[in-house]
Formats: sequence, structure tokens, C-alpha cells
Amino acid sequence: MYDQKDFCCHGCKTVYEILSSNDLDYYYALDERPGISPKTQLGKFDFLNSAEIVEKLLEFKSAEVCIVNLLIPEIHCSSCIWVLENLSKLHPGIKNSQVNFPEKTLRIHFSAEKITFLQLVELLCKLGYEPYISLSDSDKKERNIDRSLIYKLGVAGFAFGNIMFLSFPEYFEVKEFWLDQFKYVFRWLMFAFSLPVVFYSASTYFISAFKGLKSGILNIDVPIALGITVLFLRSSFEVVFDLGTGFFDSLSGLVFFLLLGRFFQQKTYSYLSFERDYKSYFPIGVTRINHQNTQNQNEEQVEVYKLRKGDKILIRNNELIPVDARLMEGEALIDYSFVTGEAVPVSIQKGDKIYAGGKQTAGLLQVEVLKPVEQSYLTQLWNNEVFDKNFKGSFQDLTNKISGYFTKAILSISILATIVWYFIDPSMIPQVFTAVLIIACPCALALAAPFTLGNLLRIFGQHKFYLKEANIIEKMANIDAVVFDKTGTLTSTKKNKITYEGDLLTEEEKSLLNSTLRASNHPLSRSLYEILEQNDIRTLDSFTEEVGKGMEAFANQNSIKIGAFTYVTKLNKWKQAQLNQTAVHISTNDHYKGRYILKNEYRDNIGHLFKTLEKNKQLFVLSGDNDGERKSLEKLLPLTTKMSFNQKPQDKLQFIKKLQEEGRSVMMIGDGLNDAGALKQSDVGVVISENINVFSPACDAILDASVFSKISQFFSLANSGHRIIKFSFLLSLFYNLIGLGFAVTGHLSPIVAAILMPLSSISIVAFTTISSQFSAKRIMRQTSKSQNKYKT
Repeated sequence: MYDQKDFCCHGCKTVYEILSSNDLDYYYALDERPGISPKTQLGKFDFLNSAEIVEKLLEFKSAEVCIVNLLIPEIHCSSCIWVLENLSKLHPGIKNSQVNFPEKTLRIHFSAEKITFLQLVELLCKLGYEPYISLSDSDKKERNIDRSLIYKLGVAGFAFGNIMFLSFPEYFEVKEFWLDQFKYVFRWLMFAFSLPVVFYSASTYFISAFKGLKSGILNIDVPIALGITVLFLRSSFEVVFDLGTGFFDSLSGLVFFLLLGRFFQQKTYSYLSFERDYKSYFPIGVTRINHQNTQNQNEEQVEVYKLRKGDKILIRNNELIPVDARLMEGEALIDYSFVTGEAVPVSIQKGDKIYAGGKQTAGLLQVEVLKPVEQSYLTQLWNNEVFDKNFKGSFQDLTNKISGYFTKAILSISILATIVWYFIDPSMIPQVFTAVLIIACPCALALAAPFTLGNLLRIFGQHKFYLKEANIIEKMANIDAVVFDKTGTLTSTKKNKITYEGDLLTEEEKSLLNSTLRASNHPLSRSLYEILEQNDIRTLDSFTEEVGKGMEAFANQNSIKIGAFTYVTKLNKWKQAQLNQTAVHISTNDHYKGRYILKNEYRDNIGHLFKTLEKNKQLFVLSGDNDGERKSLEKLLPLTTKMSFNQKPQDKLQFIKKLQEEGRSVMMIGDGLNDAGALKQSDVGVVISENINVFSPACDAILDASVFSKISQFFSLANSGHRIIKFSFLLSLFYNLIGLGFAVTGHLSPIVAAILMPLSSISIVAFTTISSQFSAKRIMRQTSKSQNKYKT
């Protein structure tokens, strides 16, 4: 079916052989790109040999079956689902497997007697579906899904439908013998249906109103709870004393629409993780060395939490270091970008300290633990009060801001109407007083924000901006300061720009350069090798590499040195500011030739984005890097943009806090764990990600990197949503004024309430939905034209 040439690598061929030998080669008919290339490092999952670690990862374990739920970031299409749900055909120990595509998880039932957990994971890795197992998996709590809102909505909807059906004869005063005989039964049935609506479905509003009043706050739930109470008491009074049918239909409809709005607002993106901390990135287990004597040493797999001061552990290439440690053996080239944002790897000498969160990029290391994981440098960031689960900002949404005024106004109108009717007809006082409270119940007012923001939440998601909650949109409308991280945020992590300064290289020197770069595993060398035009690759006579400095090679009686300026030459040619740039220097035959300057390429339309944002927002750039890019940024960004370099995570957090103390509402946009404190402290924390499913620290929103230039559009959408809510309030006020006209004159009948109250709710929902959709299309179209004009 496929020849050797059809596979991009040996890994793809391995996948094909596994599947075809088990009659699963139909997988290749499901996707145009057959096979996924496994890239798992040998020994990466050795910690799964520990029964203690495996025990914490399993959801269920018995003699016959074990159940585990694994995160598989590589799941992306129907062929992935097909092959993963047919794992039982690949190994008899796997009983069944089920994919949760939105959450990128795979639930597997397997027999531990026939296949170990390690073998199961290795099988997935061979297929190209490497599970993502982190420290957070070892202490994860059972997921608590609150379905109470759905149950309450169901009860209210059921009661609303039945009460409306039973109310029809009363609406039209049908004079039919049997209907007239049973109308009392109908009324008591409506009363019975209303009981679970009031005491169960509407309980949330009573609790919220009570807490608000207890705290001295008149939130929107206070007039709602008051309206529900008056509706129920007056309707019950009319039924008990045979004075009428009451307003049970309006009562149940009111609660149903309110809960529908709350349900719509509660919808979010379950497959995205908005609450990651360091545990989501650290390995769950490591290899610890037990020194029994000088001649023998044993290795064991232990959980990271079991590490203590003085333990010796092994760190493999490209592994994250989970504890503060001291280098004992090996060549350490540590990438701290995960923690500090500094992009250039740091060379660590034997005996020097390595901080938790660094990634080894130059081979196997042996290190000595200095502090347990709970006391490491990285975890100090999570000791800040900003990460307290009870930490909340002082934001108050627009609905609650006006609710106090609304409640006071309604009570004033009802009292005024009561006084007027005292002089006209005192017998009408109870009817008028309760009618005002009934018709003025702010159902439409309460629905305006949920449906507007809920619809915008969906629109934002369609444009690859994923918000944790709908009220983040209202917070965005109040933002007046935007703080950007530089590396990985303003710059792309997938594209690099390279420039050469110096003497031109001959073809012979280019060939030698490529051959030497190919032999190195240094990140800068690999980046440069991938960017340069590929010349003839030749066999080197000798090759040496000094970690953190550079490399030297010989071929055909020619020599080349590649690396740091101080390594390749003894000249003092460059100023310190120039040396701060990320560059690879070259000398051939002891003659300095020049340097390749590597720069992360800035994202598209960044100049236009900043120019648009500066019109009504103060802009800041914070970077963990040195200021080597300052001049480039000054040319690219508006003059009003304030920049700070060499910023540590704690510095960024304090910077945000200072802006807030000055009265600013701040949005922080970052990409890494080093930004987590600032993201949490800010009013709105946004993570920009090349892959939205993994590696996003705690935040309020996740922005797909491909739509970075649309940030100004999202602000415009948020402002538009704020305006739509205000217009909805005016529309709601219009309906309330009409209803108050009926109420204060004593002409509010059940049929008027049954028409007016649902009509106001439905019209508000229709207005907010249509308006937000129209505004989104208009803003996106206008901004796209503006960007195209800017490019031109």
C-alpha cells in the first residue's frame, strides 16, 4: 500500500507497521497525511515503573481492570479518534478506549496483568499520541460538575409550559361547562406547579439577594427576589380566597427566562485550561540515584514530592528541572525562558546552582537537590497573595451598578402610587402596590447582559479568542492600560529573522559552517542551521564543543570556530550593547569573519495594532530579556509606549500592581509561566498561545497567536457589547413604563402580565443577539480594511 518513500521518517513507518500488522491500515484512508511521527525521548516515562506514582494516576483499580484518563494533545481529527478507539485491537490487555475530543482526553480500560501502565503509554507514544503527564495529575481532585442550574431550568420550564396550558381558559374567559366546573382544580394545579419554581428553581435569587442585603449591596437579585415574592404571595392569595387565577404563568415564565439567561452566560470552553500553575508543567516523577558504594549505584523512579535535600537525580536532555539543585556531572546549558522570559540559554558550571523551571538543552545531567519542590525558587511565585483562591478584584458589572437605583425607584413609585390611591380609592391600594412590584420586576434588565455577553463570548471564540467567563468582556470595556510581554508575545516563537554582518563567506566556508552546525545540538546552532541555505554537507576531521561558549571543527586543512564573540576571537571589536544581541560569531583559520544576528520575528501588523490601541490606552512592554531589541521596538512601536527590560516574574507582578494603585484598569498579555503572577494580578490576564490546548498559565483568556493583530478588534467588540447592554436597559425601561401605566391605574390583569412580561424578555433576547452579531460583522469588516490599507 505504501512504499518507504511515502513515509517522512522512520517513526511514521513504525506507526504503519504497527497498524497494518493488526489490520488497522484503514487509518491511512482517513487522513491525507498518514502516520504521526513519534518524538518521545527514550526513558522519558521511566517514572511509571513506580507503583506509587501509577496508583495516583489511575482513576480505578481492581484485579480485573484499571481505568485511566490521559490528556493527548495530538488528537486533532477523525482519524485520531478512530485509531485511539481501536487500541483494543493492538493489544489484548486493552479492553476498550474512548476519546473525549473537545477535552483532548482518552479514557482507557486495561488489564494490569496483561499490559502495564508504562507499556500502555509506550504504545501510545509509538503511535505518535504521547500523553501529557504532569505533577498536577498526582494530586488532582475529583472533578465536581455542578448540574443544579440545569435541573432548576428544567423544573422551571416544565412548570411554565403546564401553567401556561392551564391558564388559557382564564385568558379568554371561555364559557364552557366542564372548563368552568374544573377551573378551581386548574388554579390549584397551577399553585402546585409554582411551588417547586419558587422554592427550588428561584432559590438562587433569594440567596443572592439575602447576601447582598447582608453586605449592604442592592444587587440585581434584590428586585428580582422581591418581584418573585410578590407574584407568588398575591397569586396564592387570589387562589386561596377565590379572587382570581393569579399570576402563576408570569411567575414561572419570569424564573424560566432568568435561569435561561444565567445558563447561557455560564457556557464556556471546557477543553481549555485557564488555571494552570507550575504543577501542570513539572514532571510527576524523576530518576533518583542511590549510592550504595563507590563501585555501584542504583536508579529508582520516585515522585517529585519525595525528593529531599541531598538527593542525586538524573535530568535528561530537554527535561524540565523540578527543584533547585547543584550541578554534579554533565554539561549544563539551561533554558530559563520558561521562568524568566530570557531567550538565550545559560551555561552552568560544575558546582553552580540551577533553579527550578530551567530546561536542560545539552544532554544528560546529574544534579544534587538543594531544596524540595515546595521550597524552590519557582514556587515562591505561587506564595504571593495574588494566587489565593479567594482573591477577587473589585469589579462590579453594569447590571449591578444600576440595580440599586432601579430598586429605589420602583419602591418609590409603588409608595407614591399607594399614597395617590389612598385619596382616590383605598380598597385599590393592595392591588396597585403589588401590581407595581410585579410589573417592574427587572426580568428584561437581568437578561440584557447574559445574552449580550453570552453571544459575544461565542463570537470571540469563533475568532480564536477564548474567554474564561462572559463578564471578562465587560472588564475589557473598562481597560485603559495594556501591558505586553515581549518574547513569545510580540515575537513569534515559530519564525526567526536572520541578518549577517561581516566579510562574505566563500563556498568552502559555507559548506564547513553548515557541516559544523549540523553536528551541534545547541539551540542557536540548530536555529541557524535550519534557516541557512543548505550547502554541501561534508565529513568533519574533528569536532569539539564547549558548552556555553561555542564549537570548533576541522576539515580539509581548514578550521572554523562558531559561537560567542569571546570564544571565536580575541578582538575587542563590538560594543557591549551589540554583544547583548543574540548572535552567532564565526572565524575561519583564526581570522574573524562576522556574525549572524538571530532575531525573533515580530508578529504581523504589530505596528498597526499599537497605533490603534494608543488612541485610548496606555501601552507598556515588559521583557525578561536584555535591552538589545530596544531600538528595533522603538522604530516599530509608538513613542508613547513605555518599555522595561530585565524584568523578573516578581517585577512584572509589582509593575501591574503599581498601575492598579494609580487607578488604572490593566490587561496583561503574556505567554509563559514567568508571566503567571502578572496575569493573575491584572484585571484581565490574556495568554497568547501557538497551541491553545496545552502550555497556558493561569489566565482569564487564551488568544490564538494567529489572531494577535485582532486585539484592537476584540476591544471594539467589548465596547460594542457594553453599548448594547445600555440600549437594552433603555428598551427594558420602555417596557417597564408601559407596564407601570397598567399597574398604577389598577388595570393589570393576568393576561396583560402574561403578554407583556414574556414579550419584554423575548424582545430583549432578540435585540441583544441580533445587535451583537451585526456589530461583530461590522467591526471585523472595518478593521480588516484598515489593516489592508496599513499594509499598502
